[in-house]
Amino acid sequence: MTLRASLAMLLVATPAFAHHGWSGQEEKVTSLTGTVVQGVSLAGPHAGMKIKVGAQVWDITFAPPARTERAGLKEGLIPIGATVTVRGNRSTEPGHHEMKTIYIKHSAAEYHVYPERE
Repeated sequence: MTLRASLAMLLVATPAFAHHGWSGQEEKVTSLTGTVVQGVSLAGPHAGMKIKVGAQVWDITFAPPARTERAGLKEGLIPIGATVTVRGNRSTEPGHHEMKTIYIKHSAAEYHVYPERE
């Protein structure tokens, strides 16, 4: 196999190894209601935001940016201080306050990021 072919195969395989899907998340879907402390960001491999629930700040992880935008969720749309409800799968890592989110509600607006998982 040539060096060029080996590099091409590595580039194709790398995203599959890097993406963990839903591993590391509980199977059970739960809801959280909290206050936005960091608005929606479409940077990185997954969109995200931070909300405060009680004394804890939760990392809210959405789909990759393009899919999150297709669901209607964009940066600046939900202001800091707003109350939101999210539904998704919590991290299985003890003490890790993170939820991979399938749905978010802000006021009357609903954004279904992973509607097939609801």
